Amino acid sequence: MSAVKCSFFVPAALAPLLAGCLFVPKTSYNEIHSENRVLAEQNRAQETEIGNLRDHARVLEDRLMQTEQQLAIYSEQNGRDRRQLARYEEEHDALYRQYQALARSAYLPPSTGEQLLALSRRYPSLQFDPATGLSKLDTDVLFDSGEAELKPGAREMLADLARVLNAPEAKNLKVMVVGHTDAQAIGKKPVREKFADNFQLSTARALTVAQILHRCGLPERQIGVAGFGSCQPVAPNDTAQNRHKNRRVEIFVMSPEVPVIGWTDSIPGVYRR
Repeated sequence: MSAVKCSFFVPAALAPLLAGCLFVPKTSYNEIHSENRVLAEQNRAQETEIGNLRDHARVLEDRLMQTEQQLAIYSEQNGRDRRQLARYEEEHDALYRQYQALARSAYLPPSTGEQLLALSRRYPSLQFDPATGLSKLDTDVLFDSGEAELKPGAREMLADLARVLNAPEAKNLKVMVVGHTDAQAIGKKPVREKFADNFQLSTARALTVAQILHRCGLPERQIGVAGFGSCQPVAPNDTAQNRHKNRRVEIFVMSPEVPVIGWTDSIPGVYRR
């Protein structure tokens, strides 16, 4: 049997192309196609992320500009506050200088202060503060409970106090006698018949002390009297010891320059127009 021979005609124009082509298996082609698709998706994701970052950057830039503007406002406000603080400090210094001048004018003559201090050492019930000129007397030593009559031993102490205040260097000093009580209401009927309340009792006690000082030679023009009842305690009225502290008569000794309400020569602008 004779063999059948087949022949293929290849155009001359396609011969070079067929000679340079490589045939890629289908599996390899699919793998490359999948990789390209993954890379494309990653590129799109990165582009989206870049866009988000740009948006965020614009937001941060806007916030930064707002912060810089606010900082400029605060800086300007801080400058105004510093200037205002400087003015306040100047006013404080001026007021403090006035206070020092007033405090200096309130000082007692040195000899008077020394004598009052020596007197307080002789009488434990008399306390004296050289810085303020306050002499505080223990009321229980001066008066019996609910009474405004001085005890016998108290007159000697007040007489010695009057001698100090009658000295030539103390002749222009102001003497303010102030009475205080504790917060307990007046209980006994005989006492209530004399004093309706603690205001009357405290004032009566202060008046008694002032009268003794006057009888011992202190001019009335130098003396003032006030009663505060139980309204100015120095301790809570919760124990017998604290109530004892609140029952007191205070004697303020002041220079004539110290203004006292009701003292016409110390605040002439109120009474003389």
